[in-house]
Amino acid sequence: MSDICVLVLDDDPPPDLDRLRGRAQVISTGEEELAELLPSADVVLVWDFTSPAVRRAWPGPGPRPGWVHTPSAGVDHVLSPEFAASDTVLTNARGVFDRPIAEYVAGLVLAMAKDLPGTWERQRQRRWQHRETLRLAGTRAVVVGAGPIGRAIAETLGCLDVRTELVGRTAREGVRGQAELPALLVEADWVVCAAPLTEETRGMFGSDAFAAMPDRARFINVGRGPLVDTTALVAALEQQEIAAAALDVFENEPLAPEDPLWQVPGLFVSPHMSGDIVGWRGALSDQFLELFDLWEAGRPLFNVVDKQLGYVR
Repeated sequence: MSDICVLVLDDDPPPDLDRLRGRAQVISTGEEELAELLPSADVVLVWDFTSPAVRRAWPGPGPRPGWVHTPSAGVDHVLSPEFAASDTVLTNARGVFDRPIAEYVAGLVLAMAKDLPGTWERQRQRRWQHRETLRLAGTRAVVVGAGPIGRAIAETLGCLDVRTELVGRTAREGVRGQAELPALLVEADWVVCAAPLTEETRGMFGSDAFAAMPDRARFINVGRGPLVDTTALVAALEQQEIAAAALDVFENEPLAPEDPLWQVPGLFVSPHMSGDIVGWRGALSDQFLELFDLWEAGRPLFNVVDKQLGYVR
């Protein structure tokens, strides 16, 4: 048996890890036992990527693993200040969710433009009511977040002849800088948030941002919940400052049954599923095992997160 210890944060880890048999000792753990087991781990796979347990346990006593992998695009759930300051390498699932999320966003855009929820509701009521819907071609979208997910969204919307501006932290070829966002919002028909969660982006969509959008604008968040001030979003919808919105991510997940967001007029709610296509867990396992091969061989890893920025450069 190898001396390598792979600690998996999840009571029900992926069966594909059987492929590490003879190469590593794989130990599954829940949140409560993580802090005790963390000093003995060489590698941590945060398979339960909704859990903040790594972030909570990291400042504790004892040595820390050399590599942590989270099978998610966002890394804020693992990055404590102590982790960010350490020598531990952090990798994420960059590349797995790009196309699925872009397809999901395109689906939301089409559903809003063609009022598919309204059609389904009238069908339920057996009510024949002819209506006009929006033409997508020629409309303007602003996609905030210039990583692979944002670029895939912009490319997919472009296939629908939606004119798209991509906004990133800094301006570069094909990307507008963060300082240009307020002016871009003024002309936007669609605003899509796919940004990473950092101290700079937290709450970036608040009352000022929604007030800047025209009343025809539709807003979609597939990034992270805390990027949006939900109180400001609800107010913008109720006061008809914007036409509609869709949230796939929330500050507190899962959304409680009694949460008022379920019943906000003009708001689509989905349970953090925009990237989860059939077979997504297998794709995440394959990616981790590919990274493990590199790590075991002492070769450079891909998808290495800049822990100061909070995302892969």
